[in-house]
Amino acid sequence: MAPQQSIDPQMAAFLEEEKRKAMFNEVVAKLADVCFDKCVSKPGASLDRYESACLSQCALRYLETGQLIMSRISGGSMN
Repeated sequence: MAPQQSIDPQMAAFLEEEKRKAMFNEVVAKLADVCFDKCVSKPGASLDRYESACLSQCALRYLETGQLIMSRISGGSMN
């Protein structure tokens, strides 16, 4: 019997949800690393206006790019 056939549907759904959560956490960690390295030159107690705006724009671009890639992979078309 194949391993997939021995897992009940509820367990399969749970595992799929956990997999999605793990992938989301990886994306957030990568986004934080990329944007922090790009925008924050001297870490301090707080962010200045430039750093805050840069982080916001970087995160937005990162997420929009990810959505575009996923759309293209799944066959959708975003212009």
